[in-house]
Amino acid sequence: MKILYIRRKTRYEKRHSVKMGELTTKVTYIKKYLLGLPVKTLHKYRRTYYGEVKSCDDCMLFV
Repeated sequence: MKILYIRRKTRYEKRHSVKMGELTTKVTYIKKYLLGLPVKTLHKYRRTYYGEVKSCDDCMLFV
């Protein structure tokens, strides 16, 4: 087992955008792990229908 590694994981989330309203999209998290425990989220992004990559900072998490 590696001591320090980076893993990318994708999951569906409901997000809310000002322009589009509620949308369900795939959000990819890139996290740094130390001995199997998550230490830090390095980057979080989502891919649009047209293949464009956008940061998740412009839309809020919808609960």
